[in-house]
Amino acid sequence: MRTTNLLTWGLSLASLALPSQAIELDLSSDESIKSAASTVAYGMMKYYHGNETGQTIGLLPWPYYWWHAGAVFGAMVDYWYYTGDTSYNAVTSQALIFQAGPDADYMPENQTKTEGNDDQAFWGMAAMSAAELNFPNPPQDQPQWLALAQATFNTQALRWDTKSCNGGLRWQVFTFNAGYNYKNSISNGGFFNLASRLAAYTGNSSYVDWAVKSWDWMEEVGLMTPEYYIYDGSDTTKNCSTVDKLQWTYNAGIFLLGAATMWNHTGEDIWKERTQGLWNATNVFFTSDKIMYEVACEPGGNCNTDQHTFKAYLARWMAASSKVAPFLSSQIAPYLAASAMGAAASCSGGTDGVTCGTKWFANTSEASVTWDNTWGVGQQLCALEVIQSNLIKGARGPVTNSTGGTSTGDDAAGGKSDSERAGVPRKITQADRAGAVIITILVLAGWIGGMIWLII
Repeated sequence: MRTTNLLTWGLSLASLALPSQAIELDLSSDESIKSAASTVAYGMMKYYHGNETGQTIGLLPWPYYWWHAGAVFGAMVDYWYYTGDTSYNAVTSQALIFQAGPDADYMPENQTKTEGNDDQAFWGMAAMSAAELNFPNPPQDQPQWLALAQATFNTQALRWDTKSCNGGLRWQVFTFNAGYNYKNSISNGGFFNLASRLAAYTGNSSYVDWAVKSWDWMEEVGLMTPEYYIYDGSDTTKNCSTVDKLQWTYNAGIFLLGAATMWNHTGEDIWKERTQGLWNATNVFFTSDKIMYEVACEPGGNCNTDQHTFKAYLARWMAASSKVAPFLSSQIAPYLAASAMGAAASCSGGTDGVTCGTKWFANTSEASVTWDNTWGVGQQLCALEVIQSNLIKGARGPVTNSTGGTSTGDDAAGGKSDSERAGVPRKITQADRAGAVIITILVLAGWIGGMIWLII
C-alpha cells in the first residue's frame, strides 16, 4: 500500500453542506439497515468511473491506489451478500476479473512493478469472499473466484523469505520499491487470512500448515504480543530486532478472521483461545461507548487516505468472525451496533446531506454526532461496512466446496515468477539454446534461398 495525505477533491462543493439530514438507521429493522447501506454504497460508488469510456476497469481516480479499489469491490461483494441488491454485481465482477491480470493472480501489468503483498492480498481476499459467499460465478472462460484466491496465495507462498528475520513476507514485492526492507503485519496477515480461509473452503491441509507457520512467525518476531496486540512491522536490515508499535484496526481484524476460521475448521482449543484473545485486544480501538475509532491517527485528525479506510476492514472481519466463531457473536454485536449508529449520524454532510465523515462519536457526552467536514471513498467505505455488518446474524454462513460452494479452484494457480515480471532475464537453458540454433538455421536458410531467387 502507499500513503498520501487526503486531498480535498472530487466533491467540489462538499464543504457547503445542506441542512443536516443524516441517514436514518433503525437497527431493529433489516429494511432500515438495508436502506441505509444502499444510500452509503451509492455515495461510495459515485467515485468509481472505471466502467466509463476512456477509463480503466477496476481503478479508482487519484488519490486512491489500486488496493483501495480491491477493498471497495470486496465491500460490494459484502453488500450483495447482506442486502440481496444486485445493482452493483456487474461492475464488481468486471473489476475483479479485469484486474486479475494476464496470469489471473492479481499481478496486472499496469500495477505489478509498484505492487505490495498487502495490495495483492486485498484483491485476493475479495475473490475469496466471492467464493465463500457464492457471489455469481464468472463465465467459464474467465478466471474463477476460488482459483484467483489460490493464485494470490501461491504467488505469495513463493515469496516467504528466510534470508532475514527467519521468515515472513516483505511489504513490497520488488527490491526497487521503497518498503522492500519492511516486513509488516498487514502483508503477513493477508497471507494468514487467505491460508485459513482456503483451508476451510478446500479442506487442503497444506493451507493449515501455512497458516500455522505464518502465525508462529508473527509471534516469534514480536509483531504479535502475548496479549494479542498486533504491531505494524519491522525492519529487515536490523533482522527484525525492533518493531514499530503502531496499532491499526485492520491488522487486528485480519488476524481475527483468520484465527476464527482456523477454530471453525480445526475445532482446536488453541484457536478458540487465540480468537478470543484477538477480540479482547481490539479494546484499544473503541471508546467507552463501544464506538470504533482509529487510535493512531483519528484523535489528532491526521489520518491519511489509506488510514481513512482501515475501520471498514475491522468491521468487515468482526462480522465475519462472529459467523464462523459463534461464541463471539454476542460480544461483537453491541460494538457493531454502536459504531453503526455513530457512522450513520456522521453521514449528514455534503451537498446531498448524506455524505459520511470520519468521526463516529461526539466530543462530549452532551453533544450529538455530526459530519466532521471530511469525505471520500474511505469514509463511505467504513460507514458501509459497519452498517451492513449489522445484518450478519440473519445472513447465511460462508460455504465450502463440500457445503454448497460452486466456485471452481485450481491448486496450481499462479502466474509467472516475480523476476520475470520485474524484467530480470531468466536463466538460459539447454532447450533455449537448441531452440535458438534451430531458429538461426531457419533464418539463414530463408536468407540464402532469397538470395538464390534474386540471382535467378
